[in-house]
Amino acid sequence: MDIIVIPDRLKPTHGSMHVGQAVYDCALGRGGYSHAKLEGDGATPLGRFSLRNVLYRADRIAVPKTDLPTSALRDTDGWCDDPDDALYNQPVTHPYVASAERLWREDNRYDVIVILGYNDNPVIVGAGSAIFLHVAAEDFRPTEGCIAIQRDDLIGVLSQCEPGDAINIRSATEA
Repeated sequence: MDIIVIPDRLKPTHGSMHVGQAVYDCALGRGGYSHAKLEGDGATPLGRFSLRNVLYRADRIAVPKTDLPTSALRDTDGWCDDPDDALYNQPVTHPYVASAERLWREDNRYDVIVILGYNDNPVIVGAGSAIFLHVAAEDFRPTEGCIAIQRDDLIGVLSQCEPGDAINIRSATEA
């Protein structure tokens, strides 16, 4: 199954996510979307990316029902976003010597995270890191380049996912 994401033509930080017949509102990157994503630009990359695995906060939610590989987050989990580090765009453990996003957050944005196969095979230095499908803010404020939907919707979408599925982020003109 392909999950289709189509940015809004008038507001490129928002879009719609199509899963079968269902359509969900989603937040996209503060930099809109891009065919040429760069580290720190805040853009959501366009393209088709595999759904790799699911991470979740076991202290906040039950294991999501999905056929994708799933594991509980730990309070030391991070994701390296330093292009000069050997583990750029890979999971790391905090404390970490280089810049790395903390996946264990106080807000609910990372209660459920789907790791996407963006810039990971091979990793291209500076092409962007930590591109996930995760929980949206209540007001759907833009992300740092990820795709975000409401938590209950994300959990429902995951129940339909299996290995080999992907997210296909199209430009507004490709819709």
